[in-house]
Parts: sequence; C-alpha cells; structure tokens
Amino acid sequence: MTHRFPITVYYEDTDMGGVVYHANFLRFIERARSDYVRALGVDQNAMRDTGIVWVVTRIEADYLSPARFEDELTVETNVEKSTSARLTMAQVVRRDGRELFRAVVTAVCMDMHSGKPVRLPAELRASL
Repeated sequence: MTHRFPITVYYEDTDMGGVVYHANFLRFIERARSDYVRALGVDQNAMRDTGIVWVVTRIEADYLSPARFEDELTVETNVEKSTSARLTMAQVVRRDGRELFRAVVTAVCMDMHSGKPVRLPAELRASL
C-alpha cells in the first residue's frame, strides 16, 4: 500500500536561490512517515505516554533533482520490510510524477527509560 502525502514548498524551506535546502527533504519525509503511521491507526501520543517512541536508526538518501519555492510535492511511502521490532520504509518525493529525492529509512520503537528497542505496536504489526 502506497501512502501519499502532499507538501507545498514554502520560502522557509529554501536557500537563497529558492531551492529546497537539502536537510528539509528529511523533514518532508518525516512528516509523511508520521502521517502514514497515524493513518494505520497508531496513536503516537499514547505510545509516548507509555514510554515508547520511534527512533530512526538509518537513512540512505539520494538527491536527484532540486525542488523550488512553491512547488507542490508528493511524498510516497511504502513499507519495504517489517520485523517484530523494526520497520524499513522506502520514500520518494515527486513533483508532477518526477522523482526528486528517494530514501530508505529504518526505524525502531524504543523504551524511553531503558533506551532499548521494543516490539512494534500490535495495531501496527496487524495492519502491515
């Protein structure tokens, strides 16, 4: 299942040349992952209240073409692999169907107090 998340490039996202600053692509895909997890029925505030949070452990990213001020982008997110404690997602940022940025992101759930990985929430595992 591909999750699609729209992004509008604002002035604050760009450098002096009106091009999206490279680190902001990471912000864009973070928003899309949060929206995807929410769409799957996972309440991240409730998770945090129980002491469990998401932690990104790896990102492999390719910058293919620039995005610019006022571009309308779409972030596509797909789960590549899931285990009981790890989720690996492929994410692509597109403008008018053209691929601008792609990344493979690995995240785990972590116990805030012990700093150790824990199982993914049951509702997330069931929906995957």
